[in-house]
Amino acid sequence: MQKILIVDDDSAIAELMSDALEDEGYATHICGDGKEALDFLVHAPDVALILLDVMMPRMDGLELCRHIRDTVSCPILFVTAKNRTLDTLLGLEMGGDDYIFKPFVVEELVARVRAHLRRERRSAATDAGDRVRFEGIELHKDSLEAYRDGKLVALSPREFRLLYYFIKNAGKVLTREQIFNAVWGVDYGDIGTVAVNIKNLRAKIDPRGEYIKTVWGVGYKLVRPEEAAR
Repeated sequence: MQKILIVDDDSAIAELMSDALEDEGYATHICGDGKEALDFLVHAPDVALILLDVMMPRMDGLELCRHIRDTVSCPILFVTAKNRTLDTLLGLEMGGDDYIFKPFVVEELVARVRAHLRRERRSAATDAGDRVRFEGIELHKDSLEAYRDGKLVALSPREFRLLYYFIKNAGKVLTREQIFNAVWGVDYGDIGTVAVNIKNLRAKIDPRGEYIKTVWGVGYKLVRPEEAAR
């Protein structure tokens, strides 16, 4: 049974999400703030997905996401008020996978959870195995480790899959829609998260702009350093 962590200081909303997900066969655990959730995750590495409120006491959702993203590989869905668009964008930059606005329709929440968990199962089936290399970049698919010129680079699981997709399609122009469908592969979500994750990936693996080239009005392309200089 897959376990979902719900982090929300509003007990009524947390219980509503818990009841709906448990009716669908998931196990749930509720934490009332980010600090409590951080302590829980130390002893619960098997969490399949996290539903994360933004505004909470002691430690908010954005800070929690920043603390855990490099060690927690499961999907993180922010649950936020509609008038807090900036929080949503910050959440995506910190490694969140999706968001849902309050007040939400329970059926939509469940559908998004299912979609993200389906995507994680497909990724687990295809990400095990050999190493992939492209110029000075090397990916270890079994450990989700990325290296640039022999040095380990800390990527989130989403950034790792994004870079893997670029390498497998090196030299091809990829639209945002293609990238979103291949890397996120969910039925719901904001395609704008593609640009946010590419920005983060560039900062970590390609700060000099040698590999990931923007094709204006179309999408992105992974090229060799000498091609990017043209």
